[in-house]
Amino acid sequence: MRRHPALYLFPVPALALYLAFFVLPAFQGLQFATTDWDGFSPGFNRVGLGNFQRIIGADDQFANALGNNLTFLLAVVSGQTVLALGLAVLLAARSRGSTALRALFFLPTVLSSISVAFVWRFVYDPNLGLLHTLGLPGTFLGDEDTAILWVALAQIWFHAGQMMVIFIAGLHQIPVELYEAAHTDGAGRWQRFRYVTWPMLAPATALVVAYTTIQSFKAFDLILGLAGNPPRSSLDILSTRIYTTFANSRLGYAAAESVVFMVAIGVVTWLQNRAARL
Repeated sequence: MRRHPALYLFPVPALALYLAFFVLPAFQGLQFATTDWDGFSPGFNRVGLGNFQRIIGADDQFANALGNNLTFLLAVVSGQTVLALGLAVLLAARSRGSTALRALFFLPTVLSSISVAFVWRFVYDPNLGLLHTLGLPGTFLGDEDTAILWVALAQIWFHAGQMMVIFIAGLHQIPVELYEAAHTDGAGRWQRFRYVTWPMLAPATALVVAYTTIQSFKAFDLILGLAGNPPRSSLDILSTRIYTTFANSRLGYAAAESVVFMVAIGVVTWLQNRAARL
């Protein structure tokens, strides 16, 4: 049947909004990245690739934020994936008890990041916090060497329940006949998990890792809620570094940092896709 020409007008509003609020600002950001604009002055100077050269070769603060972000990323992706998978395997059965526990573990996900940050600030308080009450010594967020790992623990608690739901959905898609055949062949519980459950969960695992990676790069509000603004160097990640640069009226340099930030996300995503194909 011949399509009515008016049908082609339906995507126009959405396309116009996408161009106005995503595509054009992205190109404008690339333009600002080659300037020294402070965000307020009517004029600015073109610096070409000078901002990028300084970021890559001479900006110790950006390099520190990148290192913190990669450490945070590795800790969150590994810890959150393992915890979510373990919870999913334990609570995959369809029963009232497992349903109630799923809701309990999913509950932190519906909270705001700032609310989670204030909860964990109380947990980590070295004087009146929960860990101090339990007799665990340490300054936690005040420790320069491990502070980012304590923030990663809060992030894992925040989103593990959400990733658990994805794994449970993947477990329910595995045919029961595969487990029955493995059991008939004499496979034990660990062997059934290793050779049946884990390979069949590959699509769910790829989704969890990809989504967790995005969350790790977007932990801006959790970091500020836990560490204040601006955060200390031990808790500074790429998003907070860009925000601090922007707040210091260096919009051109912040735009260049944003471009490098997006390139870093693209590289990490490409490496994950390569690893998933192996």
